[in-house]
Amino acid sequence: MPKARKQFGQHWLKSEKALNKIVSSAELTESDRILEIGPGTGILTRQLLTQAGAVISVEIDRDLCPILVQKFGKNENFLLLQGDFLALDIDQLLEPFPAFQNPRKVVANIPYNITGPILEKLLGTIAEPTPKPFESIVLLLQKEVALRICANSNSSHHGALS
Repeated sequence: MPKARKQFGQHWLKSEKALNKIVSSAELTESDRILEIGPGTGILTRQLLTQAGAVISVEIDRDLCPILVQKFGKNENFLLLQGDFLALDIDQLLEPFPAFQNPRKVVANIPYNITGPILEKLLGTIAEPTPKPFESIVLLLQKEVALRICANSNSSHHGALS
């Protein structure tokens, strides 16, 4: 298994229990088109491909892309986009691929160091919400981030993400 790179905020999902919880929480169907951010070595990707109609995985690490292609490239329901999720126009990149257009669910073990910007890209802001909201978003987050998101206004964890 390749070593996780801190510059990309990588952390490998190793817990089978966490993996199963993510997948079951997504409530996937064969008609779902899934956007996966940061597939890493493909542990979650493998599960998504068995349950969803299409999986679009976005990976920034050029060294991991050949590994993902080797593992999943023969799957007709797999599309890999190499690049920085925050900088990519996903809709534009999917135009040549009708079977992958308009993903409605996000399922990911995201890089912890860019959780805020990822959430903003997926959801928008209060002043400017995203025009095409996703049906569901299932993300593995750090406990501290989850506490801030769910914090009451009188909590010490309350902040911008709340």
